[in-house]
Amino acid sequence: MSGPGAVVVGTSFGGRVHVPALRAAGFTVLALVGRDAERTRRRADRLEVPNAMTSLEDALTLPGVDAVTIATPPASHCDLAVAAAGAGKHVVCEKPFALDTRQAAAMLDAAEAAGVTHLVGHEFRWATDRAVAARAIADGAIGEPRLASFVQWLPLVADPEIKMPTWWFDRGVGGGWLGASGSHVVDQVRAWLGEIVTVSASLPLVSDRPPGAAEDSFVVRLGLASGVEAVLQQTAGAWGPPVSVTRVTGTRGTVWLEDGVAWVADASGSRQLPVPVDLELPPAPPESEDPRHRFTHLELGPYTRLCEVLRAGVDRRPVPTAVPV
Repeated sequence: MSGPGAVVVGTSFGGRVHVPALRAAGFTVLALVGRDAERTRRRADRLEVPNAMTSLEDALTLPGVDAVTIATPPASHCDLAVAAAGAGKHVVCEKPFALDTRQAAAMLDAAEAAGVTHLVGHEFRWATDRAVAARAIADGAIGEPRLASFVQWLPLVADPEIKMPTWWFDRGVGGGWLGASGSHVVDQVRAWLGEIVTVSASLPLVSDRPPGAAEDSFVVRLGLASGVEAVLQQTAGAWGPPVSVTRVTGTRGTVWLEDGVAWVADASGSRQLPVPVDLELPPAPPESEDPRHRFTHLELGPYTRLCEVLRAGVDRRPVPTAVPV
C-alpha cells in the first residue's frame, strides 16, 4: 500500500468527490462504506476500491486505516465521527456538520481527546476566486472592511418534482438549504471577515412544497466582531437564470467575485486580481452532462486541497498555509 489508508463513508458524494480527492492527496482508499450492500459493492468496483462494507466498525478493523471521511446524511454524522475519532482515526466530516450544538460539541470533544486532525468539509475555502479575495482582504486591499453581501438565487429545487435525497427537505434529520449551502457561506464570512457576534435570520420556503418541509432559502443579517455588517440571502427555489453577488466593501475599496474571478476596485480603478501560484488548484475534470456530476468540476480541486490538509495531519507535519484553516 502506498500512502496512508482512508475509509470513505457514503457512496454518493463520498464516491464522486472524496475518493478521487483523497487519492490525489496521496491516500490509498481502502474501503467504501454504505447502507445498501449491493449498491456499495457496485460503486466500490467502479471506483476500484477493494472493500465494500456496510459497517464503519468493521471497516475500522482493516489494517492500515489512518483516516475516515464522512459523506452521509447529517443525522448519522455524530455517531460516525465519534466512532472514528475514538478509534484514533483522523476525520473529515461533511456539512451540515451536526443536528445541534450538543452533537457538535460531542464530535469536537472526541476528536480533541483523541488528538486527531478533525476537519469539516468546507472545501470552498480553497476555490480560487474565494481564496484570492480572502487574501486581498487580509492584505488590506480594501482598507478596513465595513459592509458585505452574499446573495445567490438558483433554480436547483424550484421544481417540486425534482429528484432529491429525501433528507434534504426533512428538518428532523438535518435537511434544509441553510445547512446544505448556508454553512459554506457562514464559513466564507468567518474566513474572510472574522467572528460573528449578532445574528438575525429567517428561513423561508419559496418552492411549492408542503408546509413543514425544510427551507429552500435563507435571509440572514450578521454583525461581526470587527464591526462589519453582512447580509446573506440565498434561495435554491427561484425559477430563472442563476444570480450571484459576492461583494465586500471597505474604507479604501471593494472586492467582488464575478464568473469565477476576483476583482478589486479603488481610487485607481477596477482590476482583476491575479492568482498567486500557491492558490492555484489542480486541473479540473471536464464539465459533465451527467446530472450526478454537474458540480464535480467545481468541487474536486478544492476538496483535494482539503484532503492535503488531512494528509498533513496524518503525517504529523505542518499544515499547508496558503489558505488558513
